[in-house]
Amino acid sequence: MSIDSQGLPPESPTGHRPVENALARIRTSLPQMSKIATRVAEYVLAHPQDVVGMSITELADAVDASEGSVINFCRGIGLSGFQQLKLSLAQEIVQPVQFIHEDLDRDDTTGTVCRKVFHSGIQALSDTLSVLDPAALAQAVETIRAAKRVEIYGIGSSAPIAEDTHYRMLRIGLDARVVIDSHVQAISASRCTSDVAVLTISHSGATNETVASTRLAREAGAKTIVITNFGRSPIQAYADTVLFTMARETRFRTEAMASRIAQLCVIDALIAALALADYDRSTDALRQTFDVLSIKRF
Repeated sequence: MSIDSQGLPPESPTGHRPVENALARIRTSLPQMSKIATRVAEYVLAHPQDVVGMSITELADAVDASEGSVINFCRGIGLSGFQQLKLSLAQEIVQPVQFIHEDLDRDDTTGTVCRKVFHSGIQALSDTLSVLDPAALAQAVETIRAAKRVEIYGIGSSAPIAEDTHYRMLRIGLDARVVIDSHVQAISASRCTSDVAVLTISHSGATNETVASTRLAREAGAKTIVITNFGRSPIQAYADTVLFTMARETRFRTEAMASRIAQLCVIDALIAALALADYDRSTDALRQTFDVLSIKRF
């Protein structure tokens, strides 16, 4: 059995389904809990809506406990881990329609749906611009320029973003590889060297597989860059450079929607900055790949 960074077995991907009456479970178990678990329980009972939008790191900080203690609390009430706790709380306190999109009402017309979804995307871009640090982006550019090879990791809804990033890097002449399988990621990461840059895309920053791969890559000597949603999350402990997005959907859903737009825009900015930094090489590569791709068109 594999072990996570807190010395605990990782959460089971099949154990993330929400359970009913999570708050009642906590109240019932409260008298038998340890002092630390009691602090976690009391915070969750007092702030269930806030907890739905938190990372495990943020909750641990809020109650002055370790991430491992939060996981132990979750398992003490019969849950697989923090992700299942968040989903279970959301099931109790969130309208079902908000799992489709948090701004929607069940009776919205098609026109209203369009306006709300588009507004959500626009808001995600505006919010991301406000938290994206130009100095961090410049550092990411220099890290990639100095690397012999770039490894790109993403799982689930981040996988298409990782694949698009790979395509864009190839177009400007970089030696890049994309890995979206968790097992291959672990192998790839463990075989990194100091001349490799690893770019990990993880909306939550708390997916077991991508956190583990980023940790393995850094331990192997690679320079690590992470694109993740704003706020503290476990993956940041293994990142040399963090590029933040900001999308409100973290509050209710495990699958990113508006955040993908924000991630793509951060990637656009990164690719553009890389191309300008190596202008002649990049424009030559773009011209060459344009000529190659032109034979694919009628």
